[in-house]
Amino acid sequence: MRANVGDRLVIASNHLEQPPRVGVIEEVHGEHGDPPYVVRWEDGGSATVIFPGADARVEHPGHDRVPPSREPSPERAGTAAETDPEVLVPASGVSLPGSLAVPSDAIGIVIFAHGSGSSRRSPRNRHVASELNDRGIATLLLDLLTPDEEPDRRHVFDMDLLAGRLAAATAWVREHASTRGLPVGYFGASTGAGAALVAAAEPGAGIAAIVSRGGRPDLAGAKLPAVTAPTLLIVGGADDEVLTVNRMAQARMRCPNRLEIVAGATHLFEEPGALDSVAALAGAWFSDHLARPRDVSAKGAGGDESAKRGGPDES
Repeated sequence: MRANVGDRLVIASNHLEQPPRVGVIEEVHGEHGDPPYVVRWEDGGSATVIFPGADARVEHPGHDRVPPSREPSPERAGTAAETDPEVLVPASGVSLPGSLAVPSDAIGIVIFAHGSGSSRRSPRNRHVASELNDRGIATLLLDLLTPDEEPDRRHVFDMDLLAGRLAAATAWVREHASTRGLPVGYFGASTGAGAALVAAAEPGAGIAAIVSRGGRPDLAGAKLPAVTAPTLLIVGGADDEVLTVNRMAQARMRCPNRLEIVAGATHLFEEPGALDSVAALAGAWFSDHLARPRDVSAKGAGGDESAKRGGPDES
């Protein structure tokens, strides 16, 4: 089965009198359009990660349709969407569009690397960015692929390509007049988390901190032990597949790290209060590590796991 973001997934019912379940594919996590998919179901608006079975089929309504996850939501996007100036970041012969917000007296800057099927206008990432801005942290929400590159699913999983673009953006913010000299952190969602870790693992990258939201750190592969930046992995407690790969990736990390589980949350953190928990966790992590840069090579590496307040221990 192959699919693209915006396609419809139809799962047949086992009962003649019951209609099939239909949803829109918001994220494609497999290579070349393969599962798993993040699907928003039309019968209730919720989104889940799914490996479709033999009773499922994909409908292609036309790729000019914008999937729901890419539509900015004013009530969820915070204030950054209305105030961020649009910028173009040069990277190896292409120009990457980004949204830059720099509070007065910023203590650092966080570059956002979004996941497959999303964009710099993602309401989830803008919600987190707004929290960081309120804490005096600058943000750059960036599209790592051009519109011409996005349809090719191979690019979404090309960690070297994405990490190279992220490194170019890092060099750009270090020279930009409003962000020059600020400590740099990465916030990665889904496949963007793998790219952030690969970029941070490069010698001399000098990244101060990393946060992964529902990310795929496993995509960093052999680069994981080389990451030195303190890394926070945030995963929904009900996001079983992603939680498993995060635990496996954490076991390979040598940097200071922590796995935070938001109890009861699914992949997109759509449950009441779940995204607020992500924003608060990310804000605290970056506030700590950007405000007080540390020589991570001189610190003992280690990892721990905890469950978010308000739910049972998921470990």
